Amino acid sequence: MREISAINFQPHILAVYILIGAGGIMMLVGFFGCCGTLKESQCLLASFFACLIVIFGAEVAAGVFGFMNKEKIIDDVQKFYSESIMESSESSNRTAIVANYHTVLNCCSDSTSNLSLCTDAEDDTKDCLVAIMDFFNEKLNIIGYVGIGVAGVMIIGMIFSMVLCCAIRNNREVI
Repeated sequence: MREISAINFQPHILAVYILIGAGGIMMLVGFFGCCGTLKESQCLLASFFACLIVIFGAEVAAGVFGFMNKEKIIDDVQKFYSESIMESSESSNRTAIVANYHTVLNCCSDSTSNLSLCTDAEDDTKDCLVAIMDFFNEKLNIIGYVGIGVAGVMIIGMIFSMVLCCAIRNNREVI
């Protein structure tokens, strides 16, 4: 078995695995909700509700963490960009990463590195370290609004699952 060392550890790869795992958990939660509704099972609906509560709590915690550590996140992304610039001559993957930064952020390198990767730079391009900071400052509100929207949908799902669970219980008491 391969050990993860500090040298080979890549946080962006870990993020991909976390997203894949979260997608699998969401699929399982949706399965609980659908089966609980179709079979009129209080147990599955309660499981669906409990999973939504846990996911809601994790979402709130991640949102609070993100807003409290915004400056650290920006610094980490800027550091990753700077490391990619330094290693771009050694690796084509790093060169592609730097090119993506340049394209998405309409920026060209930074003040401390060479500008050899910016051969087709326009006059209105910015320093990439400044562009990264501007991007996070501009888009953080949008990320927050999307998170609030997802949380609202989750709250509606929790309300509906509890209403349906109570209706099933009341219907069985009548029979």
